[in-house]
Amino acid sequence: MPTTRPSTPSDLLDLALRRDASAPLVTSYDDATGERVELSATTLANWVAKTADLLQDEFDVGPGSTVAVVLPVHWQTAAVLLGVWSCGAAVLDTAAEDDGRLDAADVVLAAQDRLAPLEEQDLPELLGLSLHPLGLGMTGYAGPARDFAVEVRARSDVFTPYVPPDPASPGLTAGGLELTLGGLVDAAGELAGRLGVAAGDRLLVDEPTAAEAGPVVWLLAPLAAGASLVLCRHTDPTALRARAEAERVTATLGVRIEGIRELGRPA
Repeated sequence: MPTTRPSTPSDLLDLALRRDASAPLVTSYDDATGERVELSATTLANWVAKTADLLQDEFDVGPGSTVAVVLPVHWQTAAVLLGVWSCGAAVLDTAAEDDGRLDAADVVLAAQDRLAPLEEQDLPELLGLSLHPLGLGMTGYAGPARDFAVEVRARSDVFTPYVPPDPASPGLTAGGLELTLGGLVDAAGELAGRLGVAAGDRLLVDEPTAAEAGPVVWLLAPLAAGASLVLCRHTDPTALRARAEAERVTATLGVRIEGIRELGRPA
């Protein structure tokens, strides 16, 4: 493994690929639909490359661009975030459907169920995500948003940015927080240490906690530490014990399971 220190979020994914490209990196559950999706580092990197290629070639996203992400905690959200950062662009992270700052973004990516209020705004480019477990397109939608799944499907599996990401370029705006691309990596490493995320951890993350904490906590800190993720949406508390055992979970964020380390709390 190279000793070069990661300088942008895309470097963190590269390190995961070098550690173990085939091992599960992100496993996503939704207890409202019963879905379970597992992505290795290779599969996630493929989605990231396709997303970045779409954003760069179709929407001219690159250094200096801002991409608004109006998405829940989800495996596709991880691919979108890393795709934006691979282009060297900044993420505007907001769960607000009517946030007035969205019109400052060059592109807005939103879950299908959040599109209606966004369509009333004067947004430059709007893409909708079905969040289908198999990555399929939107159904029953006839609005102006372009379908992310349809657009991304034909994109390249290998991404090369026109301009390499600059660690000093803006990387994230979330509420009052602003970080550069390099600052995201620094913050991720610091948070991993503060929370107690360890290399090899299998981290179960509850959606409400992750949504409140933001992507540096739920996505980048585990990547920086060399951990893998089990993301849980619409969590059924009665299913957590069996899930933790089946997924070999070693730590949790946002939920307490007896006998398993809860991040941010004494062992």
